[in-house]
Amino acid sequence: MLERRMPHDDLVDHLVRSTPLQRGEAARVVLDVLAYFDETAEEFVRRRHRELQSGGLANAEIFERIAAELPHRAVAPPPLSLRQLRRIVYG
Repeated sequence: MLERRMPHDDLVDHLVRSTPLQRGEAARVVLDVLAYFDETAEEFVRRRHRELQSGGLANAEIFERIAAELPHRAVAPPPLSLRQLRRIVYG
């Protein structure tokens, strides 16, 4: 019987060799990182707004912080105004 290989098994193998992670833990880390980078700009804005709001920040500071964070994403979206960010969150 052939062993089933998952996508990114080479990366999982590397993590197992280079860290104290077990294979299952390394696979979960890879899947978490891929999910993080698969997040759209809109999903990121909504998620960060919830996180920062739960941390007690006011909306003015939240939207300024999100606007500063967006250009540093792995695949940065086009620049969004504070108004556009508010529309993503509140519709």
